[in-house]
This record gives sequence, structure tokens and C-alpha cells, in this order.
Amino acid sequence: MTRVSIVGGSGFGGGEVLRLLLSHPHVEVGQVTSRRLAGKPVTKAHPNLRGATALKFIHPDELLPCDVLILALAHGEAVRQWDALAPMAERFIDLSADFRLRDPAVYETAYGAHPRPELLETFVYGLAEAGREALRGATHVATGGCNATVSALAVLPFHEAGIIEPDRSVLDVKVGSSEGGARGNSASHHPVRSGVVRPYKATGHRHATEVEMLLSEYGPARVHLSVTAVEMVRGSSVLAHLFLKEAVTSRDIWAILRGRYGSEPFVRLVSERTGDYRFPEPKLLSGTNYCDIGFELDEASERLVVVAAIDNLMKGAAGQAVQALNLMLGWDEVAGLGFPGLHPI
Repeated sequence: MTRVSIVGGSGFGGGEVLRLLLSHPHVEVGQVTSRRLAGKPVTKAHPNLRGATALKFIHPDELLPCDVLILALAHGEAVRQWDALAPMAERFIDLSADFRLRDPAVYETAYGAHPRPELLETFVYGLAEAGREALRGATHVATGGCNATVSALAVLPFHEAGIIEPDRSVLDVKVGSSEGGARGNSASHHPVRSGVVRPYKATGHRHATEVEMLLSEYGPARVHLSVTAVEMVRGSSVLAHLFLKEAVTSRDIWAILRGRYGSEPFVRLVSERTGDYRFPEPKLLSGTNYCDIGFELDEASERLVVVAAIDNLMKGAAGQAVQALNLMLGWDEVAGLGFPGLHPI
């Protein structure tokens, strides 16, 4: 068994990683750290795991070496603590934005100057559908942001096919409250957030740089990303407006999607044309590692509207990390990730 420990295990992302690893066929969970809850059962933060584990949180200073260390820390903490963490494992998966961007100059435009730019080139981006081969045998992986993940999966096939204008992709993302993390703030306070449709980043969202980095593999690309907070707990859904270079049919779009994703274990194409679920719905994806993708072609305006949805805590974080872990260690890519979701929920 491979011993995997989690640093920063009391948050939503760390809790989902723990949930997945507890039933993973090849993993033994070593330690789970939390400064705030050190000494208390992990079920204090994650009551859904009652009866599934007797693990207790440890203080980060008590961390012991393991085979793989998964970092579920707040932005900036993984890089700040890197010198202490680096000797603790041979392989690392980081869920934060600290190591996602390869170019220090691009990182600076999104987050400010990187304190350890030499580390960026040592990490592989964690989205398997955008770079599976790079993950095989990798030792350092940075998972993608949830908004970047759902957006990239929606638009990548059409940039790759070269049928859309590369600088006009308009990405309208709706996200649930869990994206804000487990520690509440004024924006996530329930009486304030309840009932709102709040555009909290109409322009300049940091995740746009990730999407552009992935699309740059197929030539220069620019995306226009807006993110709106809506009243749901889990989920990230994108309405991607793509503008076509040439006339295409729905049959052409299906051919592109099936050619790109037909063999992907965690991308499901939604082909219904009638009914309540003819477009991807994040609610149906709660707890799963799937991304559902559908589309509608607006032939009158030469516009392709692609709809994609994920669970932001799963395909956008913990599930993506476990999928990357499976590829890193040569296991079945779907190990520990088979949950198909619930309906109704």
C-alpha cells in the first residue's frame, strides 16, 4: 500500500481528498494535519466520515515522511512552507494556485511576484484530459482551479480543432459557495448570500490565465472569463460563447466532442435535446469526478454555446488530485473515483 498524508485536512478540499482516499484500493492514509484542530478526530471537521475512520488531526510540526503528500492549504501557504515540506515525501500534489502556472511573468500578472519562481517548472498541471502523459510518473503535480477546469474542458476541443476565433471565447461561470472555502467571510454569510446572483469577478479573474495556458498548446488564445456566485453549495457551471470561423453543423460539433472525449473516463457528453436535463446540471454531479458537456449551435449568429458542469470540490479539486495520483503511480485511472452521483438530490 502507498502511504499518503494530507496537509491542511480540515478544509472542504482536504476533507474530500480524505473521503476518497479512505476507500482507495491502493492507499493507506497516513496523517492529516490541522493547526486549529490538532488532537481532535477528523470527524470534527468532516462528520460525513463518522464510522469510516478513527484518524485524528495532527499538528503540522508532527508530520512524518510518507510516499505522497497532498497539500490542501490556502493560497500562498504551500510555497511558503515548501522547504519544510519538501523532505517529507517523494511525490506531491498541491491543490492551491501556488504552482499552477509555468511562466513566472504570467503568474505575476495574476497573483503578484512568485516567491520561488524556480519551483514552477518542477510541477505538472493536474488536469488529465489536458495532459495525461505528463502526469504518468510525475513527482510534482498542481491541480487546476475549479473555474479553469470546467472552462478548459468546455472549450479545449474547439480550439484544438481550429474552428473558432481564438481570441473571442466568452466564459460565463456560475459557482457554489463551497468555492469560498470552509472559513466563512462576509460574502459567504448565509443571510447575505442567500438568494443572490452576485457577479464577484466580472473581469480579470485569475483562472483565465490557466485556461489560456492550456489553450496555448494549440496556438495563441485569449479568453474572457466572468464568475458569478449563485445559491448552491457545490458546483461550477460554464456557459461558453464561442464564435465560429466557418459554418458547421451539429453533426460536426458532435464529431469533434466525441473525437476528443469519447474515451475519457470522466467526461460525459449530454446529447438529449428535450427534457429538464438536456444541458449539464452541476447538482447531478455532486460528489463525482465527472464533467458533463453539452452544446447548442446558434446558426443565425455563427455562435456555438457550450455548457459544462462539474462538482468544484471534486473534478475541480480533490477528484482531479486523486485521478492525477492514479496516473502518477501507474494505477487504474478510475481507482477510487467510481461514484456516479445521485438523483434526486
